[in-house]
Formats: sequence, structure tokens, C-alpha cells
Amino acid sequence: MRNIRAKNTSPEMMVRRIVHRMGFRYRLHVPGLPGKPDLVLTRLKKIIEVRGCFWHQHEGCIDSHVPKSRMEYWRPKLTKNVERDKINQAKLIADGWKILTLWECELRDSEEIRQRLKRFLHGTARSAGA
Repeated sequence: MRNIRAKNTSPEMMVRRIVHRMGFRYRLHVPGLPGKPDLVLTRLKKIIEVRGCFWHQHEGCIDSHVPKSRMEYWRPKLTKNVERDKINQAKLIADGWKILTLWECELRDSEEIRQRLKRFLHGTARSAGA
């Protein structure tokens, strides 16, 4: 588990490249915001979160299963991650941030992701997983 990265993951890097190519500039993992969001577009007051399906338990995703071994360890750990995500998201929304959550399994279709990012960043999409 020591080799599991929290920052600069392949899915996050993919999203960062797309957003940068679209001409947007952002800050990374801003420590003053709840949960240190992945991409923060301060001027637009928008946040893009790139979440791993396993670690953040993406509902309905095949990759979000709880391992069969050591369930007494994994179940509380993964549940805690989900609860922390909800709390941080609620704080950010209360502070006026709009949030787009992208899941690792959704990143297989880069054109669809580009369109979702475009709609979100240009203001035509809902927040919180638009």
C-alpha cells in the first residue's frame, strides 16, 4: 500500500492534460480547501475531483468491490473514505464551489470526458458529478 499514490495518478494526469489543452489554468491539491481537491480553478470557483473507483467506492462500478480477505480491515477503511468525501464536498458546496467528480472507470472515453469538462468549465453543467 506504500506504493499507492494520492497525487499525480495516471487518471489525474489525463484529466490535467485535457484541462490544460483547453486553455484553463488550475492549482493542484490546495491545502486550504477541505480534502485538498485535485484541480482547483480559483477564478471560476470550480473544482474537479478525479476519484479511484476502488478507494472511493464508486456505486455500481465493478472496480469498487470490497476485498474478500481482511474484510474487517477494508470495509471500515473504504467506508471512512466515502464519508470523508461527502463531508468535504458538502463543505466546498457550502463555500460556493461547484464540483465535478470524474471516476476512474469513466476516463476510458477521453472524448466524452473532454465534452463533460467543457460543459462544466463553460458553465452549462450541474455541479457534484455533472
